Amino acid sequence: MNDVPLILRVKFVVPIGISLLLAGCVPGGRSELEEPASVQTMETAAGTGSEPYRWRLPAGFPMPLLPSGNSMNAAKVELGRHLFYDRRLSGNETFSCASCHRQKYAFSDGRVVAEGSTGEKHPRNAMSLTNVAYNRAFAWADPKLSSLEDQALVPMLNEHPVELGLAGRKREILERLAADPEYRTLFSQAFPVPRSIRFEHVVRAIAAFERTLLSGNSAYDRRVFFDEKDALSLSAERGMELFFSQRTRCAECHSGFNFSGTVVFRGGEKLPIEFHNTGLFDLDGEGAYPEPNRGLFEHTRRPEDMGRFKAPTLRNIELTAPYLHDGSATTLEEVIETYAAGGREPGRGNHYKSPLVTGFEISESEIRDLVEFLKSLTDRSFITDARFSDPLQAE
Repeated sequence: MNDVPLILRVKFVVPIGISLLLAGCVPGGRSELEEPASVQTMETAAGTGSEPYRWRLPAGFPMPLLPSGNSMNAAKVELGRHLFYDRRLSGNETFSCASCHRQKYAFSDGRVVAEGSTGEKHPRNAMSLTNVAYNRAFAWADPKLSSLEDQALVPMLNEHPVELGLAGRKREILERLAADPEYRTLFSQAFPVPRSIRFEHVVRAIAAFERTLLSGNSAYDRRVFFDEKDALSLSAERGMELFFSQRTRCAECHSGFNFSGTVVFRGGEKLPIEFHNTGLFDLDGEGAYPEPNRGLFEHTRRPEDMGRFKAPTLRNIELTAPYLHDGSATTLEEVIETYAAGGREPGRGNHYKSPLVTGFEISESEIRDLVEFLKSLTDRSFITDARFSDPLQAE
């Protein structure tokens, strides 16, 4: 691996509690794996009498941090998988979690903005669920959502816009599930005490399943962790150098093993949540973004939070078009050109814009190289893994 950039080869020799700021800069190289494949295997105690969940962590990935009150077990994960794909979990029985998070799109939906069970459009693009077990924050700009359990309630109970449409219908949903003998068995295995189907069990099971959606078997990972010298094309290798360069500064917002903003993991330091204004709008010359997509400002009402959104993971980014919080960029080339220009006119002059978005010079051939590197973060095994698929119907 001597010809891989140093920034990718650094390994920790200190406790894991410090920030993972460099891509690939995490414990767990191949010599530390329990299996010769690109996974680390660990078990999480069930705590309910069920079989423990056996984590298969990609190389370089730390152990996820689990919330108190929702330990992992195999039965709970399998229950969550069934619920994730079940259209009975929407008010009108037409939609499921998977309707907005489809496996073939790396658990995004391919739409400009998400659409709910009644046809009502969401103001923002559906985020990928790739590696959400490590998220420090959920949704594009909501600092209050700090766990998958909290996040799961939003599409279930939201009324503006309606998503799954379960507000005021919890009892009805539980009755639907209780009428199914398979669900009675699945719930009793996942939650043997108390022996009843509860709404909090639905939420916890879905969150448990979503934590298993781990993706780290891309060409990039094979190049960095397993020294497969031909895993990346020459163009992607050049793009990797660009990505980590001081010229583009891509890695300053999309960092660590997840190529994202702040992450959390077992033993890791709890770092501040990062949100960024990338200079996409300035409607009034005072920094305004269009309602209701005003970012963190919608929650804090602080002027300096106008237009600030979370930096999503770049893993599987090839599969999750269109891009940006409002789905307004259709290609990776368009995204790169936007950042190279320092934002979009007139947004690039927004006085709340992040100081990291200054613009940079880049040629057309370099854009192609950078796109090739971003495509090298695609994990094809993730979108075909049967463990994550609809248990009743193939994708």
